[in-house]
Amino acid sequence: MCRWAAYRGKPLYLEELVSSPAHSLIEQSHCATRAKTATNGDGFGIAWYGERPEPGRYRDILPAWSDCNLKSLARQIRSPLFLAHVRAATGGGTRRDNCHPFVHGVWSFMHNGQIADFEHLRRPMESMLDNDLYAARTGATDSELLFLLAKQFGLERDPLAAMAETIGLVERLAAQLGRKVLVRFTAAFSDGRTLYAVRYATDLHAPTLYAAPMDRTGGYCLVSEPLNDDTDAWVEIPDGSAVVLGEDGIDVQLFAPGSHAPAKGNLAVAG
Repeated sequence: MCRWAAYRGKPLYLEELVSSPAHSLIEQSHCATRAKTATNGDGFGIAWYGERPEPGRYRDILPAWSDCNLKSLARQIRSPLFLAHVRAATGGGTRRDNCHPFVHGVWSFMHNGQIADFEHLRRPMESMLDNDLYAARTGATDSELLFLLAKQFGLERDPLAAMAETIGLVERLAAQLGRKVLVRFTAAFSDGRTLYAVRYATDLHAPTLYAAPMDRTGGYCLVSEPLNDDTDAWVEIPDGSAVVLGEDGIDVQLFAPGSHAPAKGNLAVAG
């Protein structure tokens, strides 16, 4: 399973999530504590928003701990919204096109999880993309395909409804084909203005997701596992939830595949 971290708020140097904390994302790349595998060395990536609508992006197949360019970029780049990911491959080779985050237009997306029997579902899933989105697919992962399907289903109009429709489609397709119905999905995605995250699993064993305020900026970070030992600061996002980080702060909603009716949750995040 992969590890990731995302931030939205006043501009912040990427290193404050990626490399500086005691349990930074780079530290998690070789010593994750809340994942099935402690090592996430199959590549990494960062996507950040600045003065242009579309995000900048840097990805490579090296382990995050061994790439000096990543530490240098994280120290120099300051952004109000960014996504960072270290990969433990469950499908698709170790190549740059398979490293997260994935980008299409102004949207960026990263994922931790899996689709059971994906090799049997991949072709019918790809057939649902229009020609432009099919041509935009450069890698071989289930993650990139989920992202493009969400684009197909209206990510720009209603991001959470599009993601719910995408996951519902995968579950229905697996059932129709007589395959194992299992989606584990903890993802973050953004259009450069709002940061969204979803934690969901068919079997109620979704990969972890935590939220905490960044006191100095008034912003929030979302992470696969806490970046430090300040247990009072970190709140675990429940399975079956969506998070929306926008101008008005953080909102946690119920999330279910197939349909999405926004409803404010009662999650309290310190700050």
